[in-house]
Amino acid sequence: MSQNKVRVLVVDDEQAIRIFLRVALESQQYAVFEAVSGQDALSGATSHRPDIIILDLGLPDIDGVEVVRLLRQWTQVPIIILSIRGSDVDKIAALDAGADDYLIKPFSMGELIARLRVALRRVAQPRNEPVFTSGVLEVDLVRRIVTVASREVKLTRNEYELLRVFILHAGKMLTHVQLLHEVWGPGYANESHMLHVNISNLRGKIEPEPSHPRLIVTEPGVGYRLRAD
Repeated sequence: MSQNKVRVLVVDDEQAIRIFLRVALESQQYAVFEAVSGQDALSGATSHRPDIIILDLGLPDIDGVEVVRLLRQWTQVPIIILSIRGSDVDKIAALDAGADDYLIKPFSMGELIARLRVALRRVAQPRNEPVFTSGVLEVDLVRRIVTVASREVKLTRNEYELLRVFILHAGKMLTHVQLLHEVWGPGYANESHMLHVNISNLRGKIEPEPSHPRLIVTEPGVGYRLRAD
């Protein structure tokens, strides 16, 4: 097995799913390791040192959300949830625990591969990268200058902090609670209206068509995502 391949740990108790993912991922030149339970996932993350983890929530021993929490105690490896659970409550719980993304079964393999690439690209980017670009948006994080189609726009303090958090997690689905905690602090977890107002104002300044946002996209019932083009 090539040492240069991206290492993927697939955690699912359904053999058919594991076989399908192994065949599909290996055809894309990923190195695949398997785990069938939460405990297997925790030990596999230690022994295989994967670059990314695909995790089912309905495991026979430990719930997948708890597996995410346990992993986040010592590693920031990207975690993509792949689950039959489609409720907003399940999505929010997994994302708040530290998962990077969430796909519902049945799923498109093309979409899963795209999400894998985005998550891997995000962690591969240097943390001190001074300029972020996505479409017509350009943000100089050192000088705190925001331009859209080469024209500078002025943001309020909260609008800029929101944008900065989005950039630090570009491509990642962020819940309302995560955004409120990062920008306003832990005491604002229930201030969803304030978040929605600031998102709307931010979109009005950076989106070419604020009524049809393409940069900051809504994940219905869950949160938002900054496109990482």
